[in-house]
Amino acid sequence: MTQFVDMVEIWHGDFLESIHQGAAVVCNARGEIVANWGEPEQIILPRSSCKMIQALPLVESGAADKFGLTPAQLALACASHQGAAIHVDSVTDWLAELDLSESDLRCGPQPTSDYEYQAEMTLAGTCHDKRHNNCSGKHSGFLTYNKYIGGDAEYIEPDHPLQQTIRDVTEDMAGQSVAGYAIDGCSAPNFAIGLHGLATSMARMAAPTKEMGTVRGQAAQSIVAAMRAYPELVAGKGRACTELMPALAEGVVVKTGAEAVFIAILPDQGLGVALKIRDGSTRASECAIASLLVRLGVAEADHPMVQKRLCPPMVNRAGLTVGHTSPNAEFYQNGAPL
Repeated sequence: MTQFVDMVEIWHGDFLESIHQGAAVVCNARGEIVANWGEPEQIILPRSSCKMIQALPLVESGAADKFGLTPAQLALACASHQGAAIHVDSVTDWLAELDLSESDLRCGPQPTSDYEYQAEMTLAGTCHDKRHNNCSGKHSGFLTYNKYIGGDAEYIEPDHPLQQTIRDVTEDMAGQSVAGYAIDGCSAPNFAIGLHGLATSMARMAAPTKEMGTVRGQAAQSIVAAMRAYPELVAGKGRACTELMPALAEGVVVKTGAEAVFIAILPDQGLGVALKIRDGSTRASECAIASLLVRLGVAEADHPMVQKRLCPPMVNRAGLTVGHTSPNAEFYQNGAPL
């Protein structure tokens, strides 16, 4: 089977200027493939698309209940946020509740991508720090679990009990062994799994199986519900995850990851989706996930937030529309149901 297939096209006038290739899998919680494009078993780094899996130990261990975490905090634990005031303030408050501070985070500093907030910080003479990191919510969740188990401060080390637990949970949810790991942008390990395994994990988040057990099943459902309830915390203003979730059928959750990985969780259908664009293009992964959501019947193609990703115009510096992005015809099938 071809490892990648044509998924997204960039049209400049009447010229097909670029083509983005990718692979995708749609499957149920038993791991049965409903549809796929490209090689489903290829190994990928899921990057931030797997933050829900990384958050499962936080909830199923009892740590979230012990420290009284709210649904908003669970959503933030799964976030790749833009470091806006709403995110930074929430992380600050969370750390204070744990009697911890910014210095306890191990994710590294990152400038905010919220330009209005950056202007306010500049005027106030303040500088970005680790709370502004797009993964600071995930790391706050890590610190919560770590305090619960009494772990040492270096919770990002691959041999730390937290990371070993995440590895075990990753394998259980994916139904396959991890194929190694790489250190992510936030310094935590990111465990490599097959695209099919990632989709299976998301289907199990959507429709927990009896084999997962009641505790893990309830944990999965609470995480998915939290993300759906607080999309603004999952990403931020103008970002795909935040804008798409309110536009989708009730309960559907989406989450992006670096290098053009994207997942979707469809509770009503009991399905999980995982896709990877070969060249790491975000514009292509957003178009591809929008295409699949339309074909799965959970998104309307003409909804403004869906259309913004599905077929955005190419506008030049003079404001003229000179081209557009669109899904490949064979991949999209004019939105035909899967």
